[in-house]
Amino acid sequence: MTDTIGWAVSETRIPYPDAVAAMEARAEAIARGEAGELIWLLEHDPLYTAGTSAKPEDLQDPERFPVHATGRGGEYTYHGPGQRVAYVMLDLRERGRDARKFVRDLEQWIIDTLDSFNVTGERRCGRVGVWVDRTQPGGPEREDKIAAIGIRLRRWVSFHGIALNVEPDLSHFGGITPCGISDPRYGVTSLVDLGLPVTLDDADLALKQAFEGVFGATHREDPPV
Repeated sequence: MTDTIGWAVSETRIPYPDAVAAMEARAEAIARGEAGELIWLLEHDPLYTAGTSAKPEDLQDPERFPVHATGRGGEYTYHGPGQRVAYVMLDLRERGRDARKFVRDLEQWIIDTLDSFNVTGERRCGRVGVWVDRTQPGGPEREDKIAAIGIRLRRWVSFHGIALNVEPDLSHFGGITPCGISDPRYGVTSLVDLGLPVTLDDADLALKQAFEGVFGATHREDPPV
C-alpha cells in the first residue's frame, strides 16, 4: 500500500446513490487497513442533499430536483454540472484525530485553490464554507459562498467532502436556502460568475496542487465507480 494519497477523477457524471455507496465502502476499507486514502473528484446531475441539520422549511422547491438525505454535517446544499465535488476519504487516525483542524485544512485547501485564480477566499465564523467578499465601495455588505464543506467521520475516517462552484447554474440554488442562510447579504457565486474563464480541468489542476500543499503527495488512481 502506497503512503501517498489516491487521486481519482471521474470523467462522467456519477449518480449520487452510487457515489455514496462507493465512498462509504472505501472509507470502511480504509478503517480496516485494507485500502489507502482517496480523493475522488466528480460531477453529479442536479440534486439537493440534506445534511444532518437540514430544516424542512429550507427546501423551498422539493419537486425541482431529486432530494437525498445524507449523513454529512450541515444543512441543504446543491450539486450539479459545473460544480466540482471532491469526496475526501482520509484517515484522521494518522492526522491527529482533530476534527476542527481537519475542517480548517479543508478550508485552506479551497482558499489556496482560489488563490491560484487571484480570488481571495475567506473563512467566516459561524458560516461553514469559503466566502468571497463582493461589497462594492460605498455599497451594502455582500458576501457570496463559492465552496461548501460537509463531512462525516466514522472510526476517524472521513467521507463526503467539498464542493467548489466552477460554472454551475446558480439559479439552481434557488430551490433551497443554501446551508440555512437566508440573509440577503449572503448569496452564492462561482469562478465563472466572478468573470474568470475557468474550466473544470483548470480547477482540477489547481485543486490538486493546493491539496498537496496542505495534505501531502498524491498518486493517480482509477475512480471507484
